[in-house]
Formats: sequence, C-alpha cells, structure tokens
Amino acid sequence: MEKIFQHPVVIKEIDFDQLGHINNVVYLQWVQDVAEAHWLSISNKPVLEQYFWVALRHEIDYLKEIKPGEEILAETYVHSMEGVKSQRFTTIKSKQNQVKAKARTFWCLLNAETRRPQRIPQELKELFIEV
Repeated sequence: MEKIFQHPVVIKEIDFDQLGHINNVVYLQWVQDVAEAHWLSISNKPVLEQYFWVALRHEIDYLKEIKPGEEILAETYVHSMEGVKSQRFTTIKSKQNQVKAKARTFWCLLNAETRRPQRIPQELKELFIEV
C-alpha cells in the first residue's frame, strides 16, 4: 500500500504566463518539489549521504485551470520500485479537492559516491511503500 505525502504549493505571480495560465514548466517544478520534500521527510542523514534520485521521465496531464488566489496542494506517492527504478504519482489539487493536474514520473536511484544506478534496497522500499 502506498504512503501518501502532502505538500502545500506556493503560487507566485510569475508562475502565470501571458494568457493568465500557470506555465507548464511551473507544474513540472511542483512535481519535482513535492517529490524532493517527500524524500527529505522520510530520509535521515546517512540515507541522504548514500543515495539520491534522478528523474528519467515526466508525464503531466493538465485537467483544470488554476486561478489566481487559489490554494493548491500537491499529493504524491511511490507506486512501484523495481531494480533501480521507481514510479511515482502526483496530484495537484485545490484545497477543495478539485484535481488540477496529474503526473506520473519515473526515477532512478543513484549511489551518491559512484553516481551510478543502484538497485533499490528493501529498507528504502519500506520507507515509501507498506509491504
């Protein structure tokens, strides 16, 4: 079972493009930010010194417009971990639970010392997914 992590999103005036929409790059940054916040929230110093994640692929579906002044929340969870890869889902939604965007991202675990892909150890899997 997945462990859901929530993170508030701070919208800045610069996040809106000339059409008054949140720029696509901003959504990607939010997906990255919530993934990093999740990782930092469940890791300790030895884990952070030993491993880090790199993005392999991002897929984002833009579903509803975000209007100026809306309060937004990002929710994320790791769906699967196999070998060196992880699949994560993120939902960007209003505080009223209206889904604004959904993302699926693929990540690769790297050994911090060698900077090479490393098989995801069981103890890391247990941080993200109830087994």
